[in-house]
Amino acid sequence: MNIVLARIDDRLIHGQVATVWSKVTKCQRIIVCDDDVAKDEIRATLLKQVAPPGIKSSVVNVDKAVRVYNNPKYAEDRCLLLFTKPESVLRMIEAGVPIKSVNVGGMSFKEGKRQVSDAISVNDEDVAAFKKMHDMGIELEYRKIDTDKKVDIMSLIEK
Repeated sequence: MNIVLARIDDRLIHGQVATVWSKVTKCQRIIVCDDDVAKDEIRATLLKQVAPPGIKSSVVNVDKAVRVYNNPKYAEDRCLLLFTKPESVLRMIEAGVPIKSVNVGGMSFKEGKRQVSDAISVNDEDVAAFKKMHDMGIELEYRKIDTDKKVDIMSLIEK
């Protein structure tokens, strides 16, 4: 599998992904990698239906996403991986999936989180996962769309 983008955005497949990122990356498949979303049949079904025309979409838990990555059937596929939280990305990396860069588009504010930008709010678990990925040398950048200037996530968290 050729991972063309690993993106954390708790809105998952929405306008920016469907109209910008899917075109910029020329992905053939969008894979939502999230344990909770994979368990939610209605949400998973809706996400599969809103993928842009001509792009396959899947909603799987993180363990299955690792298996899909390692499946030779998908070796030539250009895949955009979507996550709701950094902990899921870290689990895939720790399972051997070579994600070198993570784009963060949006992590909504909820109780127990603090806002670090107009579109990103984090809790302690998020910060710990980001720090661990940063220590592994993984690029962590915030951009809503491709033409935005990259902003280092750690500089936002450490403010």
